[in-house]
Amino acid sequence: MIDLHYWPTPNGHKITLFLEEAGLDYTIKPVNIGTGEQFTPDFLAIAPNNRMPAIVDHAPSGGGDPIAVFESGAILLYLAEKTGRFGGSDLRGRTEINQWLMWQMGGLGPMLGQNHHFSQYAPEKLPYAIDRYVRETNRLYGVLDRRLAGRDFITGSDYTIADMASYPWILPELQGQTIDDFPSLKRWHATIKARPATIEAYRRGNEIRPNPAPMTDEQKKVLFGQTAKTGS
Repeated sequence: MIDLHYWPTPNGHKITLFLEEAGLDYTIKPVNIGTGEQFTPDFLAIAPNNRMPAIVDHAPSGGGDPIAVFESGAILLYLAEKTGRFGGSDLRGRTEINQWLMWQMGGLGPMLGQNHHFSQYAPEKLPYAIDRYVRETNRLYGVLDRRLAGRDFITGSDYTIADMASYPWILPELQGQTIDDFPSLKRWHATIKARPATIEAYRRGNEIRPNPAPMTDEQKKVLFGQTAKTGS
């Protein structure tokens, strides 16, 4: 059994996508990031960066004590190794998958996250910042669109953790993009959205947070006002 410490955000969805595709038994442990539950001592013991998602695998391969893993990319790699699925079957395949996973972790996620912050959550609208990240989002959409031309999925014909990592971050309307400008990306996104495991993963998220309300000023303070002192 796997405990998934989770809130329905793009990074959280990455892990439910894998767990549903692999048919693994898991229990969701909600971490309400708007109320500061990511700062509780129990959560920090498994996720010292006070960010969800994190998992605790109570039945790791080879037995022994439970294994805790934080950082969504590291969790996907761990689960791929545990199950032997979605992570590539040889060195070349794994290398290709891993480089696109790192692309998402180092580029797509952080840049689109800044897009969300400055366009939706910042207390004042800063045109330079909004334009900067909307343009970078557009560039990254283009990278992915070109990569997907002639391919079913990011690394070829197989659905992998590279796809699971990137899919939840493609939110064109929120990110100032027109999906029709990226036909290969649009086709890929629609294909993943229709997968039964994707439908179930997002349903689980909607159970946790069925009617998301606009973020309050206090929630913004919790999420965006952390320092070394407050974030520990």
